[in-house]
Amino acid sequence: MTPIPYWHVDAFADAPFAGNQAAVMILDAWPSDERLIAIGEENNFAETAFLVKDDGPDADWELRWCTPTCEIALCGHATLASGHVLLGRDGGERVTFRTRRAGTLEVRRNDAGYEVGLPAIPTERGEWPEAVALLGAKPAEVWLNPDGYGILLFEDEAAVRSLDPDIRGLGRLGPDQFICTAPGTRTDVVSRVFVPGGGVDEDSVTGSAHAALTHFWTRRLGRDRFTAHQASQRGGNLVCRLDGDRAWLGGQCATVVEGTFYLPG
Repeated sequence: MTPIPYWHVDAFADAPFAGNQAAVMILDAWPSDERLIAIGEENNFAETAFLVKDDGPDADWELRWCTPTCEIALCGHATLASGHVLLGRDGGERVTFRTRRAGTLEVRRNDAGYEVGLPAIPTERGEWPEAVALLGAKPAEVWLNPDGYGILLFEDEAAVRSLDPDIRGLGRLGPDQFICTAPGTRTDVVSRVFVPGGGVDEDSVTGSAHAALTHFWTRRLGRDRFTAHQASQRGGNLVCRLDGDRAWLGGQCATVVEGTFYLPG
C-alpha cells in the first residue's frame, strides 16, 4: 500500500459544511488514467485534484482533476482547494499549476482569502432546445460555448431556485455544463449548475462555470467585477472579476480532513 497525503477541503466556504467539497492528493508520479478515475470514484466528491511537483520553469505543480466517472479539462474549486493546501503547508503568496488542457492556472492570497485565475470562457447567443425542454422552465436567453458550457438566463432568482430539471435526461445529452443564472437578490448574480453527464447531478459551487459567467455578466452589468452566489443545497459565495482573458474567482476555504490515503500497489 502506497501512502498518499490527502486533504478534504470545502472550497468557496468560510466554514466547514458549505461550499464545494474537493479532495486534494499529492503524488510522487502519475499512475494510470484508470487508477486516477478509480481514486476519484472512491473519494466520491465532485472532483479530486491530483498534484505532482513540476520541475519546469513555467509552473510549480502539475494538476489534474477527476470526477467519480472521468477526468475533466478544467475545475476551479479543486484548484482553489489545491492552492489553499499548498500555501498553507509551504507558505508564500501564490502558487502556479500546469494543466493538460487549461493552460497554466494560479492561486493567490488576497484580503478575503484566496482567488483563483482561470481562462475566461466566452459564450455566444444560440439555441439549445433539447436542454430547454428538460429544465422544466423556459429561459429568456441561451448562450453557448462549443467546449460544453451552456448559460441559460432566467428573469429572476426565484426562477433559478425553483428549477426541477430532468437530471437523467440532461445526462443523456453528454458531459456539458447546464449553467442556469439570473440577477440575484443578495448578490449581483445567482446560479445553479447541473453536470449529470460528467457524474455530478448538481454541483455545489462551480469555478469553471463562473469562468463563463464572469465573461457573460461583466459585459451585461457593464463593470469588471460582481458578487455571485451558487444556490445549491450547500451553497457558496464568490467574488468574480475579469482581467483581460482571465476570470479571477475569490473566496475562502476550510480544511475538513487531513490524513493519508492508502493506494493499493
